[in-house]
Amino acid sequence: MTQSPKNDAQVSLKRLNSYDPEDALAAIEELLDPLGGMSAFVKPGDKVLLKPNLLAGKTPDKAVTTHPEIVRAVIKLAQKAGGEVFLGDSPGIGSPENVARKSGILAVVKESGCHFTPFETSVTIHPTGGTFNQFEVAREVLDADVIINLPKLKTHQMMGLTCGIKNMFGAVVGLRKPRLHLQAGTDKAFFALMLLELCEAMAPALTIVDAVVGMEGEGPGSGDPIKIGALLAGSHPQAVDTVATELVGLQSHQVWTQQQAINSGRPYTRIEQLQLSGDPLQELKINNFHPAKMTDVNFGLKGGLKSFLKHA
Repeated sequence: MTQSPKNDAQVSLKRLNSYDPEDALAAIEELLDPLGGMSAFVKPGDKVLLKPNLLAGKTPDKAVTTHPEIVRAVIKLAQKAGGEVFLGDSPGIGSPENVARKSGILAVVKESGCHFTPFETSVTIHPTGGTFNQFEVAREVLDADVIINLPKLKTHQMMGLTCGIKNMFGAVVGLRKPRLHLQAGTDKAFFALMLLELCEAMAPALTIVDAVVGMEGEGPGSGDPIKIGALLAGSHPQAVDTVATELVGLQSHQVWTQQQAINSGRPYTRIEQLQLSGDPLQELKINNFHPAKMTDVNFGLKGGLKSFLKHA
């Protein structure tokens, strides 16, 4: 996979108040300019995988999935840089095709000449140097030269917040996701560490966050849309997540991946460690963002069903 040549401590921010297609395209171009533009990440002939949040088949106004106009703009810029663009995910609920259709993303994919690549085939990888010595992930992710991570900024009842790091959990196919939840049991720190190491193994070259309209309350699927009016981008998901946490006024102890990254000594976990570009963070920050009520990572399942899923 192609690694970004850019400064991992740099995070760019841009105000965007609507999903108007022309405005979205212009805003993402401006967002990426301090990072060197899309051409800093995508080279002619690269196989580029876009990984949006396709959690469930909801319409864009529900703020459950990455907005299709953000996806459209990124496809255009990646194609302009010479990439052959693919888009894929493994939804938490429903088939990839149905979720992509209901979210409006499948129509954008077809109109843009992008390839729709649902995650279906798992391959075992063996990362080194961490706690987890193997992951089963989608072959479609491993086949890419460049991964562009396109999360939606949302609350998460298990982890506190889902953004760049948590979005890469979509690289795990189908029922393997709930199995990993259940294997973690009630140990949120353990599950958060797994998310960190999985994201590091996938190494997305670029993360672009859709925070134009995010989600507060009981996310990631049942919360309330909230106007934030921002886009974030950077080459390191942890740096981007640190800014996202600050953007909505959450503390690091409220976000399990953030907390675990700090506890394990990972870089880019503090705002003062980062180089911010574009629109000032203080002007984009929102007040009175409602966090989620926290639940266990085992979904509250009992007995035989939990055992079946865990060992499926």
